Amino acid sequence: MRRHLAPLGTFQFTKSQSTIMVEPEDPDTDLDDTVDALTRVFGIAALSRAAVCEKDIEDIAATALEYLKEPLEDAKTFKVEAKRSDKKFPMKSPEICREMGGRILRRFHHLKVDVHNPDITVTVEVRDRYAFVRGNNLHGAGGMPTGTGGRAAVLISGGIDSPVASYMMAKRGIELVAVHFASPPYTSELAEMKVMELLKKVARYSGWITTFVVPFTEIQEQIRDKCPEEYFTIIMRRVMMMISARIAKSQNCHALITGESVGQVASQTMYALACTDCAADMPVFRPCIGMDKDEIIAISRKIDTFETSIEPYEDCCTVFTPKHPKTKPRLDDVLKAEANMENLDEMMDRAVAGVKKVVIK
Repeated sequence: MRRHLAPLGTFQFTKSQSTIMVEPEDPDTDLDDTVDALTRVFGIAALSRAAVCEKDIEDIAATALEYLKEPLEDAKTFKVEAKRSDKKFPMKSPEICREMGGRILRRFHHLKVDVHNPDITVTVEVRDRYAFVRGNNLHGAGGMPTGTGGRAAVLISGGIDSPVASYMMAKRGIELVAVHFASPPYTSELAEMKVMELLKKVARYSGWITTFVVPFTEIQEQIRDKCPEEYFTIIMRRVMMMISARIAKSQNCHALITGESVGQVASQTMYALACTDCAADMPVFRPCIGMDKDEIIAISRKIDTFETSIEPYEDCCTVFTPKHPKTKPRLDDVLKAEANMENLDEMMDRAVAGVKKVVIK
């Protein structure tokens, strides 16, 4: 929460049981921006804006009627809830609810009470120093707080799927490291800029993402020149896995993340995925594995990556695409084809040594 709100000013955080109260120190702080930032913090199930008032029923009522005027005018039904943390307050919670409910009904004649499914719930909290009045909760990002699930490296391309996979794993508390493969002159600087823009959008949820751009041209040309065409993509994916695993270990990551979905393309059949998994000596997480493209696109629109993903800049996954890729490869055949490459370990060493590091904030 502190990290997400840092660009907006200085805030005080007060924890009480399962609730965290956030107060801006500057009265001119934009609360709309504050709420927007907090809705992207993983680990927050719900949040709400609240008005502060004195611990006096007259001030509480006056604040509630003014602060919640618009949502109460738009609603048809309501209910009142009260939480009295300060037991010295003269009215008990049911008495607060009755008093507030009566005043709201006298002010807004069109409203009816519905304690089961109201359009708006008016909540009054009486705490140690102040009382607070708030309306309906807003949905938070949910999930687990960033970093509580460990670190993992995501293979990020410029497509729709890998940013969605990044977001989904970050939501489970995974701290992200990104690995992107660039093959100039076959891929352009614009393609790399596109990937950085996608990561910025993911970072609005996940926090900082350390990104490694791997020079991949030499290896891809070797695959093109030395390997059977039908195995181009599978061998390319295997080498990407091996290089990503090296980078992941150097960054204290314990898994890889990809955006693959079963059967979406030839390299994502169950047989092909089994061949690529063998190249990684760590777990590979694929949160999109059972999703249709429409489901993936829906999430990409939600996190605002879709329009960037469909910009027409080629990434290295589309370089030297075979006309008739092998959809049911056998690992023995893949390893035999891969063995045609000369000095693969040395090329991977050069690729890892030549990475460019970028920190996405």
